[in-house]
Amino acid sequence: MNNIEDAGIVFRNITKRYGRDASSGLAVKGISFEVPRGTLATILGPSGCGKTTTLRMIAGLESPTSGEIFIGGKNVTTLGPAQRNVSMMFQSYALFPHMNVAENVMYGLRMSGQRDEVARAKAVEALRGVGLVGYDDRLPSELSGGQQQRVALARALVLEPEVLLFDEPLSNLDARLRREMREEIRALQQRLSLTVAYVTHDQSEAMAVSDQIIVMNQGLIAQQGSPRALYETPGSEFVAGFMGEAMLFPATARADGTVTVGPLTIRPRACKQQGAVKVAVRPEAWRIERQGEGLMPARLEKAAYLGAVHEYTFATELGPIFVVSSDLSDVLTPGEDVRLGLGVHGVSVVGSTD
Repeated sequence: MNNIEDAGIVFRNITKRYGRDASSGLAVKGISFEVPRGTLATILGPSGCGKTTTLRMIAGLESPTSGEIFIGGKNVTTLGPAQRNVSMMFQSYALFPHMNVAENVMYGLRMSGQRDEVARAKAVEALRGVGLVGYDDRLPSELSGGQQQRVALARALVLEPEVLLFDEPLSNLDARLRREMREEIRALQQRLSLTVAYVTHDQSEAMAVSDQIIVMNQGLIAQQGSPRALYETPGSEFVAGFMGEAMLFPATARADGTVTVGPLTIRPRACKQQGAVKVAVRPEAWRIERQGEGLMPARLEKAAYLGAVHEYTFATELGPIFVVSSDLSDVLTPGEDVRLGLGVHGVSVVGSTD
């Protein structure tokens, strides 16, 4: 990191231990990262990996056992939530059922001592920003799940925080509404140049909203980078599997940069290893051909039509292989014999077999 002043959030060697003695396990194990101002970073990982603990330490709801936290260039390690200029949007929305929409959005402003007329004007503007003009007098019980989430978002934004935090914000919504809301959150973040830390366990959600993804596993950062970098060039088996569906195959890497997977020879990007390795292959990386040299024979066992793609399972000398094909013009039926090849995208060397 070149300049703390340029970063929205900085973690330096942060650990978190629950319990009073050294024998207590570490929930977070010496992690460091930064979120540049005006960007959205998603902390992604399975249950128990430390992602929510990390978010709560940014908010000041948990104190680190060791290390330093900076927000907007200021060391906030020992400061409480009220001193950090951070707003957090929870999974449950946490709206007051007895207050109408405007009163819910005004609540934080009132608590900070702002006059009612000023707070109401800011609340109305915040509601306009999330598409809820005219909803001021409705109760939360009169709103849909998506509308309740917009109210919670307006309540967080109206405080004009230095950093906005999201804890699994879309988990209570159905699939269509999740997609709409993640698009709205991303558009709002970019329009207002907000610094955002966003926690989820959903890989597709993380890829859709993020400038940067921080993948955590067992209290450590497994890998961090852009969504595309983590998807196309995962650094480990864990990241390859967590960033989307992938099959692992034993392979041999050679000095000229080529890799042999069964009867196939490919040239993955950024392959720096030699000898016995493991290769992660995404389902969409496979090419289906009717004939051709240097390809692998395969027999179709299962087929499913999903509208935009076909899903196929082939029997091959490498075992069953799952393939996603966007070619809707050439439809295969079980029992057909074809040949499989591999492209460059979606194929990564993720480690040795030692």
